[in-house]
Amino acid sequence: MPAPERIPTGRLSAMEPSGGPGGEAGAVPSPAPPRDGAGAAPEPATGVSVGLLAEGELTVRGQIREASNAVLYCTVALDGRTAACVYKPVAGERPLWDFPDGTLAQREVAAYEISRASGWDLIPPTVLRDGPYGTGMVQEWIEAPDGDGAVPELLALVEDAEPGPGWKAVGFAETGAGRTALLVHADDPRLRRLAVLDAVINNGDRKGGHLLPAAGGRLFAIDHGVTFNAEDKLRTLLWGWAGEPLTEEALTVLRALQEALADAAPLAARLAELITGAEIAALRARVAGLLRSGRHPEPGGQWPPIPWPPV
Repeated sequence: MPAPERIPTGRLSAMEPSGGPGGEAGAVPSPAPPRDGAGAAPEPATGVSVGLLAEGELTVRGQIREASNAVLYCTVALDGRTAACVYKPVAGERPLWDFPDGTLAQREVAAYEISRASGWDLIPPTVLRDGPYGTGMVQEWIEAPDGDGAVPELLALVEDAEPGPGWKAVGFAETGAGRTALLVHADDPRLRRLAVLDAVINNGDRKGGHLLPAAGGRLFAIDHGVTFNAEDKLRTLLWGWAGEPLTEEALTVLRALQEALADAAPLAARLAELITGAEIAALRARVAGLLRSGRHPEPGGQWPPIPWPPV
């Protein structure tokens, strides 16, 4: 099998000076963090607490320009602790035809709450709070591991008709000049957990650039604004296990989530602050459906199954 052409994971966009969210007036400071002196940039955050993100002083350092909505690179500081984070103000959200306006930040937080309840902790700590541009989502910034060989291959395009050992097929993709290649992802237990989590939260936009390998072999996922729709919106690059039996680990997690989503349970009460009653009912139905089938979902045919662009 020829060597796969790697599809990048992690943040692909550069930070550049910009105006405020949505291009409104108000300069955002230069994104380049200072490298020495009293205002030195924090060390890469690991295990950042929700309290620090929620209560710390939020300082905007720059804007990630290629994002479809306003995404601001920030630092947060409290009682001598400092960390890097991402701030997505509701004011910078672009309207979507299939989601209520001004709800993407809440959905990001709801996705974190489900990830946390699962015990897999695949989504960095995320809170909803006030900031320089109003209410928004604030999330721990995840740094890539140092060294070129530290980031494993997770997604690739290959010339063969079948995936090689250690890979799962997603489907064929056009690569230009009339050529096609097979899109594959790693047969990786971290990705398999994420595929289950995405099915639970009904993620409509799981792209390669939303996968962030981190130090210590951790894998984080970001960008969960288009989740929890009451209609089936699952769109992902992680279809490699479609139709296959769920692992015992996944079934155990789903049973625990089912209990945690019961009426008056703390998780259900928390989600009621973030998404609608109809969306919570659909969430419960998805968990029940996965338990009933015991299998990874398959594309339903009513919605494009793969996001575009895939990165």
